[in-house]
Amino acid sequence: MAVDMEHVRRPARTAGAAAGVLAAGAMFGVAHLAAAILDPPASPLSSLGDTFIDLTPEWLKEFAISLFGTNDKKALLVGMVLVIVVASGLIGVLALRRLGWAQGVVVALGAVVGIAAASRPQTGQLALVPSVVGAVVGALALRWMVRALVRSPGAARTGPAGGSGPRDAGRRVFLGTALATGAVAVLSAAAGTVVAGARSTASAVRNLVLPAPARPAPPVPADAQSPVAGVVDVVTSNRDFYRIDTAFTVPQVDPDSWRLRVHGLVDREVTMTFDDLLAADLVEAYVTLTCVSNAIGGDLAGNARWLGLPVREVLAKAGPQAGADMVLSRSADGFTASTPIQALTDDRDALLAIGMNGDPLPAEHGFPVRMVVPGLYGYVSATKWVVDLEVTRFADAQAYWTARGWSEKGPIKTASRIEVPRTGTSVPAGPVDVGGTAWDQHTGITKVEVQVDDGPWQEATLAGQISIDSWRQWSWRWPDATSGDHVLRVRATNADGVTQTGDLTTPFPDGATGWHEVSVFVQ
Repeated sequence: MAVDMEHVRRPARTAGAAAGVLAAGAMFGVAHLAAAILDPPASPLSSLGDTFIDLTPEWLKEFAISLFGTNDKKALLVGMVLVIVVASGLIGVLALRRLGWAQGVVVALGAVVGIAAASRPQTGQLALVPSVVGAVVGALALRWMVRALVRSPGAARTGPAGGSGPRDAGRRVFLGTALATGAVAVLSAAAGTVVAGARSTASAVRNLVLPAPARPAPPVPADAQSPVAGVVDVVTSNRDFYRIDTAFTVPQVDPDSWRLRVHGLVDREVTMTFDDLLAADLVEAYVTLTCVSNAIGGDLAGNARWLGLPVREVLAKAGPQAGADMVLSRSADGFTASTPIQALTDDRDALLAIGMNGDPLPAEHGFPVRMVVPGLYGYVSATKWVVDLEVTRFADAQAYWTARGWSEKGPIKTASRIEVPRTGTSVPAGPVDVGGTAWDQHTGITKVEVQVDDGPWQEATLAGQISIDSWRQWSWRWPDATSGDHVLRVRATNADGVTQTGDLTTPFPDGATGWHEVSVFVQ
């Protein structure tokens, strides 16, 4: 079916674009519903998002994290929707002139999305089906609306003023088909969300009763919280704990079917169930986690009380062989991390964690099981939804981020930040309270100093220490803040006597360095 575009008025083109957008909505809505029934991880937006994350250049990922922080997934979703809307609108305009071609593009796009879904580690054998079904529905919906819009060559041309000929009839039919298509899109998407929600792990998380730890964490010292109002809580709530990972949508892992396989350079392969973990002698520990993408003074760090089984006990059952120096952990969604085996077998509290701050792990933080390793950045240690531990060598295997240029071992660097006052704020002249947090997990912080402008470094008061694996807060009284603009800087010294460097570097490839500074105006 072809229409001379020179005679198609702008309203017809606008209607064609609307038809394309509605057809895309039907395509994605139906595919989402089909995926919820057959294979939830195969939902098209999820598959596109995960594939886009994997293919995105490193510089663009870092830019997104620096710009959007923990909202990077939401920003990606908005960007994807905008691209889909624009592309589908153009396909709708194309359909006015070459309907067959436009339908072919829709089907081809559905096939591409289906292939992306089938390539994801967490999808099954039916992963291709939802996108194909959605593409067929989208192509038929597009044909239905465009045929109504241009029922005849005369329908695309200007008719007599006030006429009620084929053009007006075509408009009425088009509006009806457009409303029907929109209803299909909305209802199928809503139904898919309901079905997917019913199959999620939310009920399992709510109903899980955590066992009492064989070794509870020591109580938090009464003076562990900085006395300066506005400093973050010394124990980060589950709701406020940062989330940075490569999963576009949160993987749903059933604890009843969860298995952890330990293999590779071991004397014997070991498989654990979730019930095995619940029955083990679990320990509690306060551990601060930090993202390697955290900029100087950034908020991609959090401190929580974790409940889990020491990884060293699981590895001991498998018996690592001589020469093994790395454990490659794998997530249910295919992410991998390379952890030095020493950090998993020494006396630190490296855990297969099932609890967070007294509750089961939230799904977005790795339910049912994740890794927590003090002293290493998360990209080489904090695997969420972990299902596999391969004992190997750094020379023989690369993890997700090391294959993209990041360093392979990722030890934590000493860091500190000023949280009060915030940069750009105004404070009154006279005494001013300054406070913040410093960390160097598995080494500990023993001193924090503050500098005003280019003056001498002055020692701050340290809050109580929870453990060397947790961050430590501090406070300092600026005794005589004078009117005008000033710059405050902070640096920390760890328990080994090493003072944080002032050399400013970006997070890539092994973590940012430099002193955090804030600019304030004293009134």
